[in-house]
Formats: sequence, structure tokens, C-alpha cells
Amino acid sequence: MANDPTPTTPPEPAALKLLRLKLRLQAAVSTEWAFGAAWRIFTTPRRLPEKHWEAAALAGARRFSVPSGGYTIAAYEWNPAGRRTVLLVHGWEHRASFWGAMAAGLVAAGYRVVALDGPAHGASSGRRTTLPSFARAVQAVADSVGEVYAVVAHSFGAAASVGVPVQFNQAADGQLPRLVLLAAPGSTTAVAQRFAALLQLPPAVVARMGRHIREQHGRDAESFSLTQVGRRFPAGRALHFHDRADESIPFAEAEEIAANWPALTFRPTTSLGHNRIMRDEGVIGEVVAFLG
Repeated sequence: MANDPTPTTPPEPAALKLLRLKLRLQAAVSTEWAFGAAWRIFTTPRRLPEKHWEAAALAGARRFSVPSGGYTIAAYEWNPAGRRTVLLVHGWEHRASFWGAMAAGLVAAGYRVVALDGPAHGASSGRRTTLPSFARAVQAVADSVGEVYAVVAHSFGAAASVGVPVQFNQAADGQLPRLVLLAAPGSTTAVAQRFAALLQLPPAVVARMGRHIREQHGRDAESFSLTQVGRRFPAGRALHFHDRADESIPFAEAEEIAANWPALTFRPTTSLGHNRIMRDEGVIGEVVAFLG
């Protein structure tokens, strides 16, 4: 009987090997030099090619812009006469158009839907961004649209909205009635560690990144983590979906968020990965039911 072939690991791209070598050589000369190069990579999202369904996702939306800390933030509104406002916050290297299926489901349920392109994403200005600057953009859009009933946030957008955090409905009671998280990272430090491991950064460079965050924001990277601050977020009800096969954020981080946030309702999913969870009909249906 023939044996099944042994799975093989795809070879690493030559560009990645070259980048690692470059960073090692820079670090051998100067930690500061290597840090500058690594930090530039860490804060520069790729502008991904437009997918065939994105234009249709935005076709029925009104586009507007909001200033935020030197950026011009592109935002989109569907169903302006909707009974309550739901704000959609995308993740790293995504954009508002990635929310097409979710926006359609929420509009069908009668909601006014608003989404934004984060700084250095989509049609918004800029080439680089950080978690706090992304959160400031969400804050600016939230402040511009009036009372927000619910936020649905994916991945990096969830970390920005809750970890920084964004302060919703400041003109009222400061409470957000409903919060939905999709594929949210539990630990900001763990995200940075995965980045450092991918590029094989020397420990001195990694330490310099941590020091830079403290110098710039007056707090440690881990203080932005949902495992640390999620339970203090002022949401009336909160729901978190995370797939067991998420290839970007380990499922164990979702379990840790749930363990540290007793009021959070945790919904594990299967076979949706990191991105399909945003447009899965079952998830969208559960989101609509949760908001109702």
C-alpha cells in the first residue's frame, strides 16, 4: 500500500531572506538603524490590489471625509435613514469595502451603517500608521456621525477600538450599547513578537521597539491588549467571534480574552479563518440578532 506523501513546507520567499539579512547587517552596525528600518516596515500597510467585488460593495454608499491628526479619512455611509448607527472598523491592510457583505446584512435589518478607511488604508491619506493613530481616526469618524449604537470591529480595528480605546458617545453617557469583535488579537505584545520572529529581529532591536512605544505613548505595548483592558470597555453587551483555524491570530488568544472579560459572549467558529469570518452568512445573521 502506497504511503501518503509527506506535506512539505513551502520555501521562504527570497525577498524575505534578503530583508532578514539586511536587518541583521544593519543591527550589527547600529541597533538604532535596524530599529528605524524595522519600525518603518511594522507601521507601513501594503496597499493590496482591489478585489473584483469591492466596487459593488461601495456602490450604494455615500462617501465623505473627516480630518484626523494630519490624515484625511475616507468614510462611507449606507442607509442614512436607518434607525440606529453601526460603525464598522476594518483590520490591518483592509479597507471599508471589505465590509460589503456585513454592511448589506445590517442595511437589510434596518440599520444606518458607517465604515471608514483607516489612516494609510484605502482612500484615506498617509503611508504609515500606528494603533493610536488608527484609533484617533475611528474616534474622529465616530464623533462626526452622532450617536453610535454598535461597533463591529475586525482584528487590528478591534485592538484600536477597544485597546486604546476609542471613546464612543461622549456627548451622551459614554456607553456603547453593543460591541462585536471579529478575530481580535488578545495581546499587542504577541503581535509584535510574531512580527519580530518573522523578520528574525535581534533582541536589542525588539527591546528598542518596546522602548519607542513607551516614549511615544507613555504606556507599555501590553497595556493596549484586550486581555488587559477589554473588561473595562464601557459596552452594554459585547460579543466576540474567533475561528479555531485563524491563521493570523491564534485561537488561544481569543480564549484568553474571554477568560479575562467575564461579561463578553464568546462564539468560536470553524473553518472561516481570519478573513472569511467577516462575510460569513451565519456570522452576519448572529451579529444582526445580537444587535436587535
